Amino acid sequence: MRLIFIRHAAVSVVLGAVLSSSAHAADADAANVAIVDDRNVVLPTRPGDFVLKLDGGVAFALTDPQASRFDVGGAVNAKALWAITPFLDVGPSIGFLTLPAADDDRAAGTALTLGAGVQLKRPHDNPDNDPFFNIAPFLDVDALYVRTGELNRAGFDVGIGALIPLDDNRVFWLGPFARYQHILQQPARDGYDNTDAKTLIVGLTLELSPGVRREPIVVAAADTAVVEKETITVVKEVAVCADADADGIPDVVDRCADVKGNPDDYGCPSYARVVVGPNKLELKEKLYFARNSAELHAESTPVLDEVVQALKDHKGAKVVVEGHTSSEGTEAHNQALSEARARTVRSYLIAHGIAEDRLVSKGFASSTPLTTNDTAAGRENNRRVEFVVDFLIVKESN
Repeated sequence: MRLIFIRHAAVSVVLGAVLSSSAHAADADAANVAIVDDRNVVLPTRPGDFVLKLDGGVAFALTDPQASRFDVGGAVNAKALWAITPFLDVGPSIGFLTLPAADDDRAAGTALTLGAGVQLKRPHDNPDNDPFFNIAPFLDVDALYVRTGELNRAGFDVGIGALIPLDDNRVFWLGPFARYQHILQQPARDGYDNTDAKTLIVGLTLELSPGVRREPIVVAAADTAVVEKETITVVKEVAVCADADADGIPDVVDRCADVKGNPDDYGCPSYARVVVGPNKLELKEKLYFARNSAELHAESTPVLDEVVQALKDHKGAKVVVEGHTSSEGTEAHNQALSEARARTVRSYLIAHGIAEDRLVSKGFASSTPLTTNDTAAGRENNRRVEFVVDFLIVKESN
């Protein structure tokens, strides 16, 4: 953390001459004033948060006989939802659908629905610096009780859509949706259409949510004191969390303080072939060696090049390179082969700029298989190189 030191004399700035009618103005009490950063932390959605969704659009009958009897109509729907997690809401719904008759001899088709369902969605409390925070896709499913004319029927609907916030506090959201509604067939009844009714509804959804809660970051504090006929401001010595790469993640917890990264990756960038976890560096692609040899195939060098970059970004990481084999061959041969392959990988990393004191190589022969050695596929999985990561230093300057 970086300390800001501002001397008393440097900040003895006269804000203005204050005419005082009292000879005891110097005895006035000092008042503390907080200096607050413009930035803030978006707090997560809490269980029980209430959301109201209203949507409306045009409705199309998808199958006969409804498609031939009715023209394009409309539908409206309202949902009252409560948050279970930031990703999941549950609650009841009510809707109304009408399809005008295709000819004057028929009445319009109508359906009143009452339902209960769930909604899966992208959380609305993503950080402000997330470039895609303003897009929140959702999927909802409802079980329905449907009243069509004098018939009571069962049904369900499935809807998808995406919402975009209309204000900075993310209270109002608007976006397109499409919903498939299926009213199930009922036992035959004279004079009534009891067949399945399948409808597509396309339109816009308006959502009213509690909005995001924000917590300001206090970065300094100032004392304002009245001193005989003048007011001065004195800034105390305070600690400010440094953020060298300006990615919104303080250096004290940023494992890649010189490179912009993601909060989910401890402040480090994401990689195509490598995943850096808290205690392991996992490869998305397998390293290949010549059979019964420590000679590395050329097709594996792009993977190791990305390991090199990840270790350069994670300056505080020390790595144990582990070599593993299948159970084929003697234990002595497998031990020597696993050690040789681990040394080959270590040498490659050193040759491409990683300090020797950050790397250790070990061989484990076939003592720690991932899967069974009884099948060819299992033995292939057990021939591997792994990287065990130890983050000893967060940032060298701290």
